[in-house]
Amino acid sequence: MKVPLHWSLQHKETSPIYQKLQSQMSFNLASKKDFFGKAPSIFVGRFGYPNINVGFLSVEKYNHNDEPLLWSKDDYSIKKIIDLRTQLVNSRFSANVKDISGRYTELSQEVAMSDKPADMEINLIKRPQFKLSLQQDAAPHGPSVNIIKADITENPHIPTKIDKIVSDTDLLANEGINTLFSKGVDEHYLTRLLSAGTLGIKRKLVPTRWSITAVDDNVGKRMLQTIRTYDMTGNLAYFGSHLGNYFIVLFLDDLYSYELFEAHYKSPKYTTDHESFSGRTKYAEQCAGGYYAARLPALEIMEKTKKQSSVLVIRIITDEYYAPLGVWVVREAVRKALANKPIEFSSKELMFEYAKKLTKKKFNYDISQMLSSSILIKEVGVQKRLGQY
Repeated sequence: MKVPLHWSLQHKETSPIYQKLQSQMSFNLASKKDFFGKAPSIFVGRFGYPNINVGFLSVEKYNHNDEPLLWSKDDYSIKKIIDLRTQLVNSRFSANVKDISGRYTELSQEVAMSDKPADMEINLIKRPQFKLSLQQDAAPHGPSVNIIKADITENPHIPTKIDKIVSDTDLLANEGINTLFSKGVDEHYLTRLLSAGTLGIKRKLVPTRWSITAVDDNVGKRMLQTIRTYDMTGNLAYFGSHLGNYFIVLFLDDLYSYELFEAHYKSPKYTTDHESFSGRTKYAEQCAGGYYAARLPALEIMEKTKKQSSVLVIRIITDEYYAPLGVWVVREAVRKALANKPIEFSSKELMFEYAKKLTKKKFNYDISQMLSSSILIKEVGVQKRLGQY
């Protein structure tokens, strides 16, 4: 959802906008037209599809500039993440999504497949410079500049398990994603592979924004195949946060279903999407990528415990989250919430009361309207158990 932000430049030392502009101005002073550096990832745009821009995200001195799992584990601040992301230059070229045989496209595939940032020499048409802006809803990133020339100067390190899946041109993309995920390849790495057109039978470039959701969705659907056969759990409530995103995750003692509510704590408006036991066939338009990112950790814990539940997730966004950083924040925030010890309730009704009191006390926010409009809650009241069929 679009986060309503309320920023001020009155106190420059603490202003989120000022901090972002400081990072951009520092970058502008040090940027170079030609440089040798490291490329940890690629970015595939979506505008103009199927003719899009593909960029090498590169930086002279790599310092965990593209490692969201590490940022989450070590509790990096928003300012630190902005500083790191600002340094990544999007050195781009034009491509058609179906043409994966071009030289630069092949280089981007090597970058995507490597488990370490690739050494690259980059020559740009001009020095990368930020156009300083007070735009509030733009995710932090480095400037985009067209390349004159780009080369990988040392063979990238590509793990055998990655090379094996990429080399199998008879393997469906979703099968490749799930095979690698089961072997410990994280969703950030898988997104790169899918975006670069290295997976599947009919291969093509996939815009980064789309591939993030595709990975979350495909891994989740694979887990659901077995989760739907498990016994049901009790009524469990989890609570946690990351970077100003607070999550209440309610596991209801019932057959699988899932619903997400998202709201800013200063606004009565909210967005929501839902799926029943059989899942959904249409994209979650209201909550978009956050829907699938929040669902994945819930499915992970159900697969781990071998229990299924109806899962109601409530996301409360605060002003602490002053700069959007991507849906990885949602995924990691839910993981952090689920890593905490849950509270168990003897009934769903008592758990709902707990959730209402918690949000009222902590955020002065009333979730009564959410709960009364919940499709999931209506369904679990009448849903038949497996033994009744």
